[in-house]
Amino acid sequence: MRFDMHCHTKEGSLDGKVRLADFVEQLKSRGYQGMLVTDHNSYNAYRYYKKHKDDPAFRDFTILKGIEYDTIDAGHILVILPEYTKLPLMELRGLPVTALIEVVHFYGGILGPAHPCGEKYLSFCRSRRYRKNHDILKNFDFMETFNACESPATNKRAAELAEKYDLPGFGGSDAHKPDCIGLAYTDLPDSVQTESDLIRYVKSKQPVRCGGCYYTHTTKDKIGFLNNVLVYSFWFYNKAAGLFRYYKRRLAISALRHAKKA
Repeated sequence: MRFDMHCHTKEGSLDGKVRLADFVEQLKSRGYQGMLVTDHNSYNAYRYYKKHKDDPAFRDFTILKGIEYDTIDAGHILVILPEYTKLPLMELRGLPVTALIEVVHFYGGILGPAHPCGEKYLSFCRSRRYRKNHDILKNFDFMETFNACESPATNKRAAELAEKYDLPGFGGSDAHKPDCIGLAYTDLPDSVQTESDLIRYVKSKQPVRCGGCYYTHTTKDKIGFLNNVLVYSFWFYNKAAGLFRYYKRRLAISALRHAKKA
């Protein structure tokens, strides 16, 4: 089965331009059999899917629930939890990466850096957290090694790190717009039909094949050096949004600690 493992939808991401049904239609036309929905700090698109899963648009296509989580100190991390797990904390951006790793593993999930060698503040290997301790990569379960919106050099570096730390490599388009959909792929066995199936397969350390072609119309391609303004704006936004959700996160973490003790 061929999956796009990094997808942003209009229902779930503020910067998503494509509705989930149209996303699926386009992937089907390109020969894909599944997708991992990875909206920014939101499961809204997957909720939409669950309400409309009998729609003919979703027939004979596997839609898995993921999320692209904004940490406070280590960029964007892709998270996949078992299908029976409901964890509101995942929609409250701003956890430190070490806490995120602990929470996700406690609930039987897997996680890995998105575009790990890409933009500053957005990417794990461009963070202070990584520079202080490279071996934190040992605590991840996979890594995105082909992102259609990144450069060949950054993807190559990600693939090298994945090999060094024995991490399966995912391929994802990181599509927000129609013309980027399906430019990257991950090939998985047809036994992967649920999030738990995917988690088991990744944990088994079996080989994963991924690749694709590059999208050359990203925002950073269009605006050049002005992209740095956007990057620093994101840093400010992420910090502010993280602080805004501090008390909700604190309550959620407290509840999780009590659950662990029980």
